[in-house]
Amino acid sequence: MGFIFTDDINNIALEFPDKKFACIDYSVTPGNKIPDNIAAVEFKEEEGSFLAGALAAYVSKANKVGFIGGMESALIRKFESGYKQGVKYANPECQVISGYVSVSPDGFKNPGKAKEIAFSQYSNGADIIYHASGLSGLGLFEAAREKNKLAIGVDMDQYKEAPGFILSSMVKQVNESVFMIIKDFKDNKFTGGVKIFGLKENGVSYVYDDNNKNLISAEIKDKVDSIRNKIISGEIKIEIPK
Repeated sequence: MGFIFTDDINNIALEFPDKKFACIDYSVTPGNKIPDNIAAVEFKEEEGSFLAGALAAYVSKANKVGFIGGMESALIRKFESGYKQGVKYANPECQVISGYVSVSPDGFKNPGKAKEIAFSQYSNGADIIYHASGLSGLGLFEAAREKNKLAIGVDMDQYKEAPGFILSSMVKQVNESVFMIIKDFKDNKFTGGVKIFGLKENGVSYVYDDNNKNLISAEIKDKVDSIRNKIISGEIKIEIPK
């Protein structure tokens, strides 16, 4: 589980070629061959983040929103880029403030630093902040409570971390991909290589339920759902940072 284990699983897979492996958020490097016995699972985080950005822009009253990334890396830049594109699609006038916790994996486990960044962004006018920073996001939620502002969770529904202050969460349906790979293995259909899950494959989405529907009007939900359909159809094309 996690892109930081890509090199490790490559080495182990080569050492045990008769075994099958899968890695969630595997970091695919152009030119580097993926061992045949690894299912490299990727998600279209940029698609789910685009929806999060559009939602933030529609809900924001300040016309300014924020983003906090855990580690400066290609994967987290996909979150940031998709989010920014979603914001600008929904409201070209809405500004986005970005900040990163670290340039190392430690950035995913430093709530104190994330809280400082969140305080700074809220103080600079942002009223909604989206994070892709692992455990560091707990610092954002503390700041949201203290500043009486909104936050957007990531990977899973994070409403329970700060009830009433979580606008939504961009969820990655890891259960879907894990189930598929186990089923393929059980049915002797396992194949190595890249497996990609986006909106079309129900691999990413955003949370809208009884917990947060009071924060999202029916009109805004319809707009975000329309954007979702346009992404799936290809009408909206999301650029991925190089």
